[in-house]
Amino acid sequence: MNEPIIDAHHHTWRARRVPWLSGPQLPRIFGDYTAICRDYLIDEYLSDARAQGVVKSVYIQVNVAPGDELEEVAWVQSVAKTHGFPHGIVGYADLCAADVANTLDREAEYGNLRGIRHQLHWHENPLYRFASRPDLMNDARFRAGMAAVACRGLLFELQVFSSQMANAARLARDFPAVTFVLLHAGMAEDTSREGWIRWRDGMRLLAACPNVCVKLSGLGTFTRTCSVALWKPVIEQTLAIFGPARCLFGSNFPIEKLWTTYSEIVSVTLACLDGLSPQERRAVMHDNAQRVYRL
Repeated sequence: MNEPIIDAHHHTWRARRVPWLSGPQLPRIFGDYTAICRDYLIDEYLSDARAQGVVKSVYIQVNVAPGDELEEVAWVQSVAKTHGFPHGIVGYADLCAADVANTLDREAEYGNLRGIRHQLHWHENPLYRFASRPDLMNDARFRAGMAAVACRGLLFELQVFSSQMANAARLARDFPAVTFVLLHAGMAEDTSREGWIRWRDGMRLLAACPNVCVKLSGLGTFTRTCSVALWKPVIEQTLAIFGPARCLFGSNFPIEKLWTTYSEIVSVTLACLDGLSPQERRAVMHDNAQRVYRL
């Protein structure tokens, strides 16, 4: 792989900063995570990623203890200052909080901040559920927080299931100044015929919003497998719906380390992009992330 890659979705952490890593191991969306209940710091990430041609990266928040979100951004900025990675930071802010504007302003003091993730995904299966309700994005308090994101020029990492995509498309239409980055190719957890139809219909609704792009990341979450056979249908359908100019690569490391390697993620993703031209493939693997995250 000679072409440069930008990893638009990775994590680093100290286990003691992330309660779900250092506390009781409750079941989570990605299954048994014993193997990653430890520090995963930038040196190990760079060892995993640089050999595959990664030249820049974007850090995504990891759900630190409530109230520590500013410290998280500050710590990641200090890592970037020392190591040159990551180049962009997506922090956390509770968009329903009355003081969200102050939180955003304090986080924005760190120069690598590019956006915010407040996870919205809700599912009938409790193991897949994160948000307190499926329609939190319609709440007036959340929308006031989104307005604060918009006026600060930050992007928003949108994490929803297909059942929430109609509301998510409405959110994107109502905030046209915000770039929404749909995570994990829309989290296609139901691969039945009906599930595929719902996912595709929801993806088309989101693709109709010009301010939505989509991240090809976290594709092993539900199958806990990295393979062309399983990933290619999702990637090809996503490319067909959004187009190569609105799709970008993310490793979701080290979560995916539970079932695969960084090199396999890159090789499988590239195999799934084999129908693209060299220019389109470079856009997905590098150029789009450079533009979207202002790297």
